[in-house]
Amino acid sequence: MSATPSAASLHIVIAGAGPAAQALVRRLAGTADTRQQRPFGGTITVLSNRDDCPDALLELAELPQVSVRFGQAASFIDPDAKVVTTVDGMDFSYDQLVIATGSAPALPPVAGSEASLSYSTIDDAANIGEAVHDVARIVGRRPLGILVGNGPAAGQAEAVLRARGVRPVRTTLRPAAVVRSIAGSPLPATGIVFEDGSSMNGDLVVLAEERTARNDLAESAGLLIGSDGGIAVGRDLATSVPGIWAIGDAASCDGLRLGLLLSAESSAMLCASGMLLGVVTSDQLAPLAA
Repeated sequence: MSATPSAASLHIVIAGAGPAAQALVRRLAGTADTRQQRPFGGTITVLSNRDDCPDALLELAELPQVSVRFGQAASFIDPDAKVVTTVDGMDFSYDQLVIATGSAPALPPVAGSEASLSYSTIDDAANIGEAVHDVARIVGRRPLGILVGNGPAAGQAEAVLRARGVRPVRTTLRPAAVVRSIAGSPLPATGIVFEDGSSMNGDLVVLAEERTARNDLAESAGLLIGSDGGIAVGRDLATSVPGIWAIGDAASCDGLRLGLLLSAESSAMLCASGMLLGVVTSDQLAPLAA
């Protein structure tokens, strides 16, 4: 590892500001449970492609060792000079770089999809669990769920629904639209409609369609890309280029999107440990081996 864990001058740049990036900042800054990690005395720069300022990100920006640059998406990496350039031409040097650019839907959104639930990463399981609890309370019985999708994400979503008491009906045929509930109903969506006019009805709708990693930034640095399009990482979340790491749904480990392997918090723990300690314990690797 090129990092020196005890160096107080260590500067980490994180490209991306989503859940995985935020979890990493919390862990590095000591606002998460860091019992298995040495104190971090360096500085952190977060390059966000968002102009808006979510409350969670604003809280992190107030930490003394954290600088958040809003609306400054990273666009190019010079791994030899250890410099990241943003879309506006600003340069940021780094000792260690973390790519957390996430993923994007592989297909255009389904009409009315904002009324449905989404399963894209393991972290979505918590939101689905809360929604299922509310729907079950409203309908007074075991909910019937319509699940749309094919592949690992859909398989995980089905397991999540069953574990929470939902009767899932799964379709791999993409619908033309999600059917919203009638006005005044507390249920967000009740079914889907296909292009031929046929439909499926239920108490909730979950879309678990495939996504593609945002890997343009990684390609600019010559990082190895996995067969699934994700940034290839080892079990310590290190990429093929020393000093550069990838976490969240932009990364791929053993051919599977990291967002489907680890939660944002688990990714942050592994990445922080790898950068600062250079050691990954066997219990941290357990989720990847499962």
